[in-house]
Amino acid sequence: MDFHRTSSYLVTASDDESIRLYDVGSATCLKTINSKKYGVDLVCFTSHPTTVIYSSKNGWDESLRLLSLNDNKYLRYFKGHHDRVVSLSLCARKECFISGSLDQTVLLWDQRAEKCQGLLRVQGKPTTAYDEQGVVFAIAYGGYIRMFDSRKYEKGPFDIFSVGEDVSDTNVVKFSNDGRLMLLTTSDGHIHVLDSFRGTLLSTYNVKPISSNSTLEASFSPEGMFVISGSGDGSVYAWSVRSGKEVASWMSSEMEPPVIKWAPGSLMFATGSSELSFWIPDLSKLGAYVDRK
Repeated sequence: MDFHRTSSYLVTASDDESIRLYDVGSATCLKTINSKKYGVDLVCFTSHPTTVIYSSKNGWDESLRLLSLNDNKYLRYFKGHHDRVVSLSLCARKECFISGSLDQTVLLWDQRAEKCQGLLRVQGKPTTAYDEQGVVFAIAYGGYIRMFDSRKYEKGPFDIFSVGEDVSDTNVVKFSNDGRLMLLTTSDGHIHVLDSFRGTLLSTYNVKPISSNSTLEASFSPEGMFVISGSGDGSVYAWSVRSGKEVASWMSSEMEPPVIKWAPGSLMFATGSSELSFWIPDLSKLGAYVDRK
């Protein structure tokens, strides 16, 4: 699922091969679009609030699709991957995006062109992310995060960060909104938080490992002071980045880790599993924290 950066929309993709558009303010579903032919896996908003890019989940066509939710029309197909796309990240400032696939390639795209603008080969399952400025992007696999300058990526990474001895499959890599921090989740149930400038590993949070066909997702709060994450037991946890300590947890009867996203600029996050839930922190419990700040 993905929140639009400037409007109050949320888009989701589910195993029933449907894409749903929600109004966050009223928590209502505005539209459901079925993708029975291609399936649907990853989905991201473009800068336009009713246009998305999504990946297939059918095993025979790995194209990415630019879809208008207004009239359910495909605006463009992006063909180049030969295996399932496992990572998709759109640049916030430009009409470009990157995708990582099990075919061990990362492709760079311009939304206005069907052919990829660049190709990087990797040795593992890649996870990708742009920073908020669109100047830098990260590719993570095999226990390392490789940092690229998006203007001269063909020269290779300008820095490589280690996450210790955790070489399990990467799931999600993200930058905080201010670009100072990064997080990386892995299938062994580890959420690593790093300084994005020096590459220093600041803390590692541990949850129950996930199955090979699941994704462990985590998200920074808008100001980067907290990390929330799913878990292999279906629960949700929150930690303070400053102290490294767990500050909250929500148990679940689900057996799969929920997808989880914090709404941009809002005191709210959403989780998705067999149902979609919107969460609002209890501000009355933040009094002591605010006083210390």
